Amino acid sequence: MYTNPFEAAPALHTRRAPRYPCLLSARAVADIFTGCADFQTRPLRLGLEAGSSITICWIEGLVSAQTLNEDVIRPLTTLARLPEGENERRSLLRILAGAVYNCSARYRETTDEVVEDLTHGCCVLLFEHSCRAVSFEARSEVRRAISEPTLEKSIKGAKDAFVETLRVNTALVRRRLCTPRLKIAEVLVGRSSATKVALLYLEGAADSGTVAEFEQRLGALDSDALLATGILEKSLTDAPRSPFPQLLHTERPDRFAQYLAEGRVGLLVDGLPIALAGPVCFADFMRDSGDATGSALVSGALTLLRWLALGLSMLLPALYVAIALYHQEMIPTRLLLSIIEAKQRVPFSTALEVIGMLLSFELLQEAGLHLPNPIGDTVSIIGALIVGQSAVEARIVSPIAIIVVAFAGIAGYTLPSQDLGAAVRLARLGLVLAAVAAGLFGVGAALCLLLLHLARLDSFGLDYTAPLSDGEARPLTRLLLHGPRREADPEGREGP
Repeated sequence: MYTNPFEAAPALHTRRAPRYPCLLSARAVADIFTGCADFQTRPLRLGLEAGSSITICWIEGLVSAQTLNEDVIRPLTTLARLPEGENERRSLLRILAGAVYNCSARYRETTDEVVEDLTHGCCVLLFEHSCRAVSFEARSEVRRAISEPTLEKSIKGAKDAFVETLRVNTALVRRRLCTPRLKIAEVLVGRSSATKVALLYLEGAADSGTVAEFEQRLGALDSDALLATGILEKSLTDAPRSPFPQLLHTERPDRFAQYLAEGRVGLLVDGLPIALAGPVCFADFMRDSGDATGSALVSGALTLLRWLALGLSMLLPALYVAIALYHQEMIPTRLLLSIIEAKQRVPFSTALEVIGMLLSFELLQEAGLHLPNPIGDTVSIIGALIVGQSAVEARIVSPIAIIVVAFAGIAGYTLPSQDLGAAVRLARLGLVLAAVAAGLFGVGAALCLLLLHLARLDSFGLDYTAPLSDGEARPLTRLLLHGPRREADPEGREGP
């Protein structure tokens, strides 16, 4: 009469050895959750008669009380659905066949599987005599609503952003890529957190070797808790000590879907509203999602402007220090006289001025980020206007140093990626120190070392300096208009 569904809905592959080898029972599960005030159990008899005795377990707060009452407990206590006199095996088969109103019923035989289901928002029925269990999906619907992106502004694009719930985020991606070619694999990461990480890729577009490399590195990730994207980046990237980002970050589902369509592999982490994607190159961090909404000519002009802003943000303070200290003959006469007049009463050298202003700029930015919005805006205004003006009037710093540092900071804010902006600020300070040590020769040597470091970086087989280093035609055109990408057609042939 009943089919055997015991092999349906396999457990999520955790890639870990069993942590609870004890025999599956209600007492064993209760002992594991000793000291957990939110762990709840309730003994029941099937059909409210002298039938089989079971124990239902759940964690309060993770489980919806209405779903538990209406879809699980009510059918279990209905005599017509679970009649008197049935043994545990027949009752178990009847429950798996549909006696309980739930779309997800998983057969469990080990304590590890039961504990995993409980901590991920399921309720579990434990059959005492047969040492078996059935888990039902009963997650609470309490979650943050989908809102507009806050870090990545959207002008002509979609107005929704990722949230902290993994299944909501995968649904947002599915709405953009309505195809069965979108594959989603899930693994558990973290010994204590047991965080679900979803690996997404578009079959036929993503390189199979890249997907296998992502899976291998995820499986080798050894961490106690996965609560931030930095843990993933350190384990997945080829050069975790490099300040330059090697994975794309986004909070926008439309941008993430575009990454997948370009042949990249994406990661979504349960509990984090940020998606990761790779492989990447340096040029990918200079592209904005709004470039696709305009014409190719306008997008190329804006991309060129960002590259110029990148150069100014990184080199302007160092060039000013090097020329002012070692190469005054390069400054036009009128400008040199103006600089000399402004520095006559300033007690500090040009190097100390610029380094002090760069550090002050970073302090103001950190203060604005960590304070509440109204207070942070006030601190930024006070620091930029009152303190800066007072420092100039008190002859502590020269106006030209403030102009140089402020212009470099404004140019850095045009970069689409905040991670790249942080790396640029660090490189800017290093170039200033090189300029203090050896002038333009020091700046040139530091730039050579920086370019050598970028050339040595590799992201899952893709050169970090592509398309300038991949040997293909028209590198500058692809740098400004299309950008490098590596994907394969549905038949498996790789393409540019």
